[in-house]
Amino acid sequence: MSLFKNTLWFKRFAILISFIIVSLILWNTYVFFQKFKDEERVKMEILATAQKELATNTDLNANVDLPLKVIESSNNIPLILVDENGKIESFQNLDAIKSLNPEYVALQLAKMKSENEPIEISYKGENKKLIYYRNSDLLNKLTYYPLALILILILFLSVIYLFFNSNKIAEQNKLWTGMAKETAHQIGTPLSSLLGWIAILKMEKVDDKYVDEIEKDVHRLNTIANRFSKIGSLPELKKTNIVTETETSYNYLKSRSSKQITFSFSAPQEEIFANLNSELYSWVIENLIKNAIDAMLGKGSLNVQISATTKHVKILVSDTGKGIPKSQQKQIFKPGFTTKKRGWGLGLSLSKRIINDYHKGKISVKKSEIGKGTTFEVLLDKV
Repeated sequence: MSLFKNTLWFKRFAILISFIIVSLILWNTYVFFQKFKDEERVKMEILATAQKELATNTDLNANVDLPLKVIESSNNIPLILVDENGKIESFQNLDAIKSLNPEYVALQLAKMKSENEPIEISYKGENKKLIYYRNSDLLNKLTYYPLALILILILFLSVIYLFFNSNKIAEQNKLWTGMAKETAHQIGTPLSSLLGWIAILKMEKVDDKYVDEIEKDVHRLNTIANRFSKIGSLPELKKTNIVTETETSYNYLKSRSSKQITFSFSAPQEEIFANLNSELYSWVIENLIKNAIDAMLGKGSLNVQISATTKHVKILVSDTGKGIPKSQQKQIFKPGFTTKKRGWGLGLSLSKRIINDYHKGKISVKKSEIGKGTTFEVLLDKV
């Protein structure tokens, strides 16, 4: 609990610091952008003064080195000079090849008019000209600087989130594995005692029918204990007849389910082999059948069908229950997701892990209609 609380506070602190950093970046970039823009305006005003100095100079012997130097040094800000009638007289710092096209120059002029106010050049109110200019390439690149920093910050926060999330998942997996193994250990002790009592019952010549049923349930408990003991470790797979294995689980639940459910099982006559861990595979089949029974509220039809191709074996578990909404069909395999009032939402997530991770197969909702039922499909490699 303490670790969770500390992690939560750290996340909140990280989000707050990130927000402050982003705000400072945006504010400082805006201030720098405006300052740089003002400096470019001052440069254009100095350039306008130099242009005016050259235009009004009548002394052929006057020194015009300074105005010329000012004009030549303004080589990073695109500008266009127009007369009082709006006719373009000259331009500077535009693309040399593209500027041969009048449409390109006109387009640049329109862009300059939208970005900055023009600077007027005139002498005693006559021969008025206007200098239009746009932001330099450096200033334009500066506008993307905050975006790049924000993206980097988002990437950094994403890495932090994934790191903590993976740690949390690892801790949860470790907890569930420990609980499962401890459960298996706790079940093992009374199981040994029950097996001893069964032996005594046989010696006492109790009706074999009752003893056999008790023995089946004890073996069932032993199977469950073995399943839990395998969680968290890589199970051993063996070449197994999948028809027999599926039918065994099917028959066990059929005999212990409501008589108002019509059960049916169909499979090829020949043996179909796949690499299985029998205890875990039967757990998947039982989970699917139990979910089907729950979905039908103890009344309806349930069908288990096995078919095979040259490479795969397919197991379908169908019911006539309430169906699964499309919005939930991708969520039902997530740990903790359940629509039942009682349940941990672990059955289908464990089934998916057993089939996908351990058996390298696939489990999915093949089809489902509200009020008509659902069909689950398990697909495994055939051997």
